[in-house]
Amino acid sequence: MTYTIARYPVHLIDFVSAANGRRVTIRPMLPQDFRLQREFFRSLSVGARYGRFLTSFNDLPDAIAERGKIDYSRHLALLAEVFEGNSETMVGEARYVIDEDDAATCEFAIAVADDWQGCGIGRALLAKLEREAAASGIRRMLADTLHDNKAMRRLAARRGYAVKANHDDARLVKLEKQLSAWTANVQHLAA
Repeated sequence: MTYTIARYPVHLIDFVSAANGRRVTIRPMLPQDFRLQREFFRSLSVGARYGRFLTSFNDLPDAIAERGKIDYSRHLALLAEVFEGNSETMVGEARYVIDEDDAATCEFAIAVADDWQGCGIGRALLAKLEREAAASGIRRMLADTLHDNKAMRRLAARRGYAVKANHDDARLVKLEKQLSAWTANVQHLAA
């Protein structure tokens, strides 16, 4: 499999201090991160996997791991990782994919390792996604999450998302936020 990366977005590389005192690197995902992604998926609890994919998997299917080759414009994927010695461990992932019918809308998803939830990783990943989406001309971010996923609903509400009932599936709620170029500039200055 050959990947062509037009321009790796180095401006998205960041370092954050997690609430547990650890230093976390956030960076755009690369094709060679497939192994890290699989290990991350395996480390998630059954509930966390279901919350992220809204279905049950025992292992991350290749079709999902390789879905929609990341091109950093229509499909952006970020990972959060920590380093111990010479080993890296992925502790979070966030991505958006622009809607094929509406270039001003994207759907996003976030997953954070169970042991890292509540440490600010999800908040940092979502803020970075929003900033890059707004700077890229995206004006609306959407996601579905489980009604029972209180952590995601709380994070979304704190970040200004409307949390609405999903009339197609009572298990889910819809998250929606309007973005603007002004939002991208303000968030960039605040970061």
